[in-house]
Amino acid sequence: MDSAPAPRELLEIAIDVARDAAATAYRMRAEGVSVAATKSTVTDVVTAADRAVERQITDALRRLRPADAVLGEEYGAAELGTEAPARVRWIVDPIDGTVNYLYGLPHCGVSIAAEVDGEVVAGVVRNIQTGEEWTASVGEGAWRDGRRLRCSTETDLGQALVVTGFGYDPARRAHQARVVAELITQVRDIRRLGAAAIDLCLVAEGRADAYYEKGLAAWDQAAGALVATEAGLLIGGLEGLTPGPDMVIAAPPALFGPLHDRLAALDASGGP
Repeated sequence: MDSAPAPRELLEIAIDVARDAAATAYRMRAEGVSVAATKSTVTDVVTAADRAVERQITDALRRLRPADAVLGEEYGAAELGTEAPARVRWIVDPIDGTVNYLYGLPHCGVSIAAEVDGEVVAGVVRNIQTGEEWTASVGEGAWRDGRRLRCSTETDLGQALVVTGFGYDPARRAHQARVVAELITQVRDIRRLGAAAIDLCLVAEGRADAYYEKGLAAWDQAAGALVATEAGLLIGGLEGLTPGPDMVIAAPPALFGPLHDRLAALDASGGP
């Protein structure tokens, strides 16, 4: 079996591709964007920019690493190279926070992660509007603008600023709102910013203390979760499950257990 590329090598590719993709998304937003389609509900939108940016990313990866596979939000899975299973897979969210992007709110980004043999080893999240860029490679820490990131040192859940998100299905939103209504009395406050990848990065650098959300796909969390992990956060699901569509929790070690227990008691992974 061929040796796998070093995580740093994959990260450098991801950074270059993400920067070009973010520039395209920024330009398309400045020129004006509109809804191209809807997905799960009429409020779950896709813009022409989502599709164009994902095509750009996939084409760039095809040129640079033709034997790799890609999993993207808009076009799904694609094997770029030979018929043999690819050791490297890229996980792409061309515009995380599409509704924010559509409305011109500055909380949206390009997220690209690289997996080797099923393990995410490198990732970048770049804010389309502000140019903020968070990066991580396994064992090498998490970084923004040359500064190594460390998560919050808060130990009291009652003093924690918690970030979350909501799905687009009305019934799921109703269940998630009930969870928030109970949890908000037990923490400092709750924020809903609308872009999971960036949310995870903000928690990684201590601009919020913890994060949880139900309904995340691989592209929503792959890069951001690596940034968070490399910044010292624990990432998990409920009741010992791995993080995934049922639940993703990201919190400092001292907060993970208390937040997990409150979410479990509130049946945060339940509902539609």
